[in-house]
Amino acid sequence: MAKIIAGVTSSHVPAIGAAIDNHRTGEPYWQRVFEGFERSKEWIRNAKPDVVIGVYNDHASAFSVEIIPTFALGTAAEFPIADEGWGPRPVPVVKGHPQLAAHIAQSVILDEFDLTLCNKMEVDHGLTVPLNLMFGSPKAWPCPVIPLAVNVVQYPPPTGHRCFMLGKAIRKAVESYPEDLNVVIFGTGGMSHQISGQRAGLINSKFDHAFLDNLTKNPKKLTKLSHLELMREAGAEGVEMVMWLIMRGALDDKVDEVYRFYTVPASNTAVGHIILANRTKGAKKTAGKPAKKAPVKLKRAAAAQKIQRIRS
Repeated sequence: MAKIIAGVTSSHVPAIGAAIDNHRTGEPYWQRVFEGFERSKEWIRNAKPDVVIGVYNDHASAFSVEIIPTFALGTAAEFPIADEGWGPRPVPVVKGHPQLAAHIAQSVILDEFDLTLCNKMEVDHGLTVPLNLMFGSPKAWPCPVIPLAVNVVQYPPPTGHRCFMLGKAIRKAVESYPEDLNVVIFGTGGMSHQISGQRAGLINSKFDHAFLDNLTKNPKKLTKLSHLELMREAGAEGVEMVMWLIMRGALDDKVDEVYRFYTVPASNTAVGHIILANRTKGAKKTAGKPAKKAPVKLKRAAAAQKIQRIRS
């Protein structure tokens, strides 16, 4: 059976992609950002996911004001890189996993989440920047990716609670897929930032750190944040963090925080990143008679030998 082994969150700042594409990652301004993901790249190399589910938002590349799906699942065999105004980014085409995507679609829709299914869809920096940050710049992405585009651009976006529950439905779908696959789910966007208006340039590090803390320990508290609260505390574009709750909903209630990274600013955005791993169950105890306790004299002798070794 397939299973979700971990979740990853990452900002998807377009300027990060430009720094990669223009070979500027070693410049002082960008160096701290990319150094913060070195441990993450090592982790995912060791984790070796068979599939990534990438939760992101489209930036008027695949969709426009004419069609605005709340949740759009990519079910195609591959997803070309979108031209966002200066030509497609020089990154590999994203290969999908149509079989697992179709299975997720059926399971989730029958669980009463209305998905839009996309058999043809271009993907933009919202997806490719997090892939770069986690996998580097390979000639081909090391595993298939299933894109899940969430509307956080045109009001009304989905609530944090709705996103969290969608994550749970995705987990149920993955765990009912018969093939033995290890899946990692990405939640992207954020953290605090606002790109226009009187509060342009807003960054709220205190809120961001609290959000990261609760993402690990108390995600249900985050599901109660309204859109207005998110935008007030994290800026108009901070509402993107509802996508992180899809990732969190797909994990165990209690998770292990593997790694966390935060830095400001990158362009005009607070860069936040976390890796959360589902807890592996310990080995079952062997059935049978309980082991006999060592006699008290033997315990005392062993303790005396240990003390002697320490002293010597």
